[in-house]
Amino acid sequence: MYTGAKSRSSTGKEQAQDLAVAALAFIAEDSERLQRFLAQSGLGPQNLRAAAAEPGFLGAILDYVAGDESLLIAFAAQQNLAPEIVMQARSRLVGEEAQDDP
Repeated sequence: MYTGAKSRSSTGKEQAQDLAVAALAFIAEDSERLQRFLAQSGLGPQNLRAAAAEPGFLGAILDYVAGDESLLIAFAAQQNLAPEIVMQARSRLVGEEAQDDP
């Protein structure tokens, strides 16, 4: 379970990364969710680990979760967080990736 501050209005980069890792575990723990993720991402079980090492992967995980309201709500509930915290973490990771681009 994600142990970051639940009432904070902002999410630090490390907390956002931790939350993204928790989101990937949440997706992977259910075969239907995992198959849907793999199909939409174009990844396969054989290259998921390699993709996870790529910059931007954690932001993409939270982007995927944010794109499906029912998945977002289920994940946030499992983590005992408001969905807005997940969205803030997503913005933090995706926003920092955009700032890193030349």
